[in-house]
Amino acid sequence: MLNAGLMNMVKLMSNSVAAPKPALERLLADIRACRICIDRPVGRPLPHEPRPVVRASATARILIAGQAPGTRVHASGMPFTDPSGDRLRAWMGIGETEFYDESRVAIVPMGFCFPGLDAKGGDLPPRRECAPAWRRALLAELPDVGLVLAVGLHAQRFHLGKRVRNGLAETVSDWRAILEETAPLPVLPLPHPSWRNSGWIKRNPWFEAELIPVLQRLVAERMNGRS
Repeated sequence: MLNAGLMNMVKLMSNSVAAPKPALERLLADIRACRICIDRPVGRPLPHEPRPVVRASATARILIAGQAPGTRVHASGMPFTDPSGDRLRAWMGIGETEFYDESRVAIVPMGFCFPGLDAKGGDLPPRRECAPAWRRALLAELPDVGLVLAVGLHAQRFHLGKRVRNGLAETVSDWRAILEETAPLPVLPLPHPSWRNSGWIKRNPWFEAELIPVLQRLVAERMNGRS
């Protein structure tokens, strides 16, 4: 028989063994350490050090599927810490506290790292390595999502597939049919909330008059646990 001292030592050793991390936690750690756009790039490598930006939890009810971080987000490490984020939160009808509540809102862009700038100073498209490597595995770990906000054409192509109309404007304008077609996990297509799209929003007053109230209702329902 083991004496009392040895039994206590065995108990301490067993208690010190770390429990295995949940699959989502391991996956997020792998994503945040990812360097495939430098080590195994498709085309030119990322022109700067990777800084993947993603927020998710297994209890998230809303998925914001964006494009890729911009320069400010690359610097801050937090998604939508820019005027685009202010506008998106206003569209959703929620404040920063709710928006950054990972237990309810997952923010999973198509590309996790800032892709760099083009010759005109605009953001390049999301890196092509990112979504094939990580996206489906990550979405599989978000079982409680009840609404997908597909922000921009790259996200719409992934989440809508053949349901994408002829470009972003036609896709967003057909949002009612898309909501019905994608049930029971509705996908709502949105333009990017960049202020560069202010002209499009002014030319399409139905967006704020008709789509935004539905968006805010759906967000409120999911945030409060109603599907």
